Amino acid sequence: MKVTEQHVAALKELIEPVDTDDVREKYRKGEFPRADAVEDLDVRYRWDLFHAVKGYSAFGDDHGYNSDHIDTALRSIVTSL
Repeated sequence: MKVTEQHVAALKELIEPVDTDDVREKYRKGEFPRADAVEDLDVRYRWDLFHAVKGYSAFGDDHGYNSDHIDTALRSIVTSL
């Protein structure tokens, strides 16, 4: 994984408080904006959490990560629905 352990830990600290059972259940039921257009619910959930907590703040200004790198880090933090 290209994302450093420190950045993953910082991202995990941001995400864990909002990754609740209630939020997970709403996603499973499709109770979120534009749910009808979702192709992969797990990807959508991970990235919605990332954006909700302003996940880029975990990396600082000069991180050099692309979306694949970030998604790998997110998969290590957020379990599948």
